[in-house]
Amino acid sequence: MPATEADIADLFLLQEVVEEAGQLARAFYGKTGLDVWDKSLDNPVTEADLAVNELVRRRLLSARPDYGWLSEENALGDHRRDQNRVWVLDPIDGTRAFMKTEPDWCVGIGVVDRGEVRASVVAAPIFEETYTAVAGGQACRNGAPIKVSTASAVEGCRMVATEAMFSHPAWRDPWPVMEFARPKPNATLLRMCWVASGQWDATIALVRKSDWDLAPASLIVEQAGGKASTHLGEPFRFNRTVPAQRSILAAGKPLHSLLKARCRSVRLADPNAPEMT
Repeated sequence: MPATEADIADLFLLQEVVEEAGQLARAFYGKTGLDVWDKSLDNPVTEADLAVNELVRRRLLSARPDYGWLSEENALGDHRRDQNRVWVLDPIDGTRAFMKTEPDWCVGIGVVDRGEVRASVVAAPIFEETYTAVAGGQACRNGAPIKVSTASAVEGCRMVATEAMFSHPAWRDPWPVMEFARPKPNATLLRMCWVASGQWDATIALVRKSDWDLAPASLIVEQAGGKASTHLGEPFRFNRTVPAQRSILAAGKPLHSLLKARCRSVRLADPNAPEMT
């Protein structure tokens, strides 16, 4: 489905807001005595996450008061998620990297219409990279079109994922030699954007991921000619009852098929399966 006028208008708005959000996040980056606490066990949040969240929430909902809202920092109190169009935000994806003054963190926002992402922006301020996409259009980095790689073999592919996962004894067939990102970027959205740009060939995470971890970058991968799905190849549907997906697999289409075939024996629960909701 081609982009609508609403999609294009939302993309322009997102670009403005993400630029402001990135500037605000940078003002906290490297701050001595940054306030940090745990939202839950081993799940840190900083004053920067909350400040960016509030800025984006105020800007987007004042511009589009009829839209819904879904954010990592408001997950338990999100309102109007039954609206047709919903903003999905991760104010700082890669909070641990941010806390350590490491560069691999980003701000990601998308607009979801009836489960599908229609426009999105992911900005990595320290790398000075901004990724954008609109449904039916071209994915870009800093305004220049990007494409996924043409890798068509698992052996030798450039994988940005947890390296130890591939040597686990439970795999039916051993994985061939691959090139791994070392260190692995903390931010899932950034890993996906690097796949979209062809910098890396694929990313896999065989663990439940929240919608805000995936939605903004999933459209960027798709519009760059790749495929982003669960490890079983299931298309993402966002803003369901439980705003989460069972896993993430993103790559160019030939490699995606090969990786999906290797992962098909892995059993992970769908967060929205009847027994889970």
